[in-house]
Amino acid sequence: MNRKQFIRSGLGIASLLGSKQLGQVNFTKKSKHNFKLNYAPKFGTFKHHAGEDLMDQLDFFAEMGFKGLTDDGMWRRDVSTQDKIGRRLEKLNLKMGVIAGHTYSWDKPDLVKGKGMHLDSFLKDIKKTIEISKRVGAKWITVMPGTLDMRVEMGYQTSNVIDALKRASEILEPYGIVMVIEPVNRNYPGLFLSTISQAYAICKSVDSPACKILNDLYHQQITEGNLIHNINEAWDEIGIFQVGDNPGRMEPFTGEINFSNIFKLIYSKGYTGLLGMEHGNSIAGITGEKAVIDAYIRADNF
Repeated sequence: MNRKQFIRSGLGIASLLGSKQLGQVNFTKKSKHNFKLNYAPKFGTFKHHAGEDLMDQLDFFAEMGFKGLTDDGMWRRDVSTQDKIGRRLEKLNLKMGVIAGHTYSWDKPDLVKGKGMHLDSFLKDIKKTIEISKRVGAKWITVMPGTLDMRVEMGYQTSNVIDALKRASEILEPYGIVMVIEPVNRNYPGLFLSTISQAYAICKSVDSPACKILNDLYHQQITEGNLIHNINEAWDEIGIFQVGDNPGRMEPFTGEINFSNIFKLIYSKGYTGLLGMEHGNSIAGITGEKAVIDAYIRADNF
């Protein structure tokens, strides 16, 4: 048995932490947890258990009972790596979470400008993302409208965004791919899209199954709070969730969000999609990775 096999078997962890410190999770294949909801870690979340190899990390996700992968860096991976990830996800019966739908910049008004270079580039990226999605089995792609243009009235900018999303929807609908627009918090100043209600109104106007909301609970706790109310009000336009506590954007129960209540609500509504674990680990190393799994066991225990 090599070092990686020794650690992943649970024996290595026991020797490092002591069997009494393992708590709820023994980190063996027998400890696979039957989560009620479909939580999806990102690469690196459990690298101290699984190692640096991406395929080994996916294996570990499945062994622990997680249901998918979160990876917003898929655009930057070469075709061969994308193919390998897609095949391993299929083998393990894991789902691919959101991937970036286009190359965007935090400081450019990409979609608020209307027709022209920005729109043409965006639609070209959407077509490229379809090919990436096929390789990895992705059904959700993230779209960011960009920054506000302070020289243009908000109504015109909103109209331009809606038009761009309608055109992208026409491209995506035949493939069953859903772009999800993500409101983000004030730590990214000047962005066009910030609230769930704003995203809801846009999706209603686009009126396509290919355009929904990415509800990142971390961002929304900072921007507006009222998480349960906004989930209820916008439910029919929410496509997927991402998770991170505030402050710090770490695992559940490291901050102020009551994830048990939120996950209970989402489950009660019959949600079968992924919840992307878009956060860091509050504690470094193996101990921190165990804390992440324990946090999701606790949050899922409703």
